[in-house]
Amino acid sequence: MSAPPRHELAAFLRSRREAVAPEQVGLPRGPGRRTPGLRREEVALLAGVSVSWYTWLEQGRRISASDDVLRAIARALLLDETETEHLARLTRPPATPIEPPREAPSALVRLITAMEPAPAYVLGPSWEFLAWNDAQARLYPAIARLTGIERNLLWVQFADPAVRELVVDWDVHARQTLAEFRAATAERRAEPDHVELVERLVEASPEFAAWWPEHAVARFETRLRRFHHPAAGELTFEYQQLEPLEWPGLRVVCHLPLPGDDSAQRLAVRHYLV
Repeated sequence: MSAPPRHELAAFLRSRREAVAPEQVGLPRGPGRRTPGLRREEVALLAGVSVSWYTWLEQGRRISASDDVLRAIARALLLDETETEHLARLTRPPATPIEPPREAPSALVRLITAMEPAPAYVLGPSWEFLAWNDAQARLYPAIARLTGIERNLLWVQFADPAVRELVVDWDVHARQTLAEFRAATAERRAEPDHVELVERLVEASPEFAAWWPEHAVARFETRLRRFHHPAAGELTFEYQQLEPLEWPGLRVVCHLPLPGDDSAQRLAVRHYLV
């Protein structure tokens, strides 16, 4: 089962503390150390807070923490900018989000249609598929058959065996997608649909079950993605993501063709649609 919100904070802090070696922050390892990474009292020393206060924070107790103190803890744990922002979100109760449309706005549907022959789709706030163009349906034909909670990018990435064959270096991209998902959906971590998705993925995917407790977070990164398409052959696209200002919480994802590459044209041949 997924963790309640304050337990999510506790687990995140513990995972980051255990990942920092004493030598990385100028502390001696000393004999007989059995704690992986830093001890709680070492984090408290480095951050300039009391051991009791930090212990309560890592236990997920409802205590207040100023931005300055959180930044000090982030420095002690060697957090990067994305991890620091994630820590701040986890210390606050999940805000009541502005509910985006349940269906893709017509303007975004027209936008991804205009992106042809580049595969493109629209994601909702929990990364559910709201719309996709014909090129995306040719790249991943099963998208049209998805229903319910399985009509979700994270579910497809981890629970559909065909995607492991389709995506080159699946494990690398799956890890990155998972880290981006966790960072992007932190405000929705207590919502029933989000909790159900995580719980079902833990049951459906051994990799998800192993990687989710690592609490990795990352911002979206533009990157190349390669595919073993059963009909169109080897395909390469640049993975891009847009967030429309008018509809916070929605995302437009596009597999952008590369200059001089014919992947989009080969995928566009109509008899490839299976």
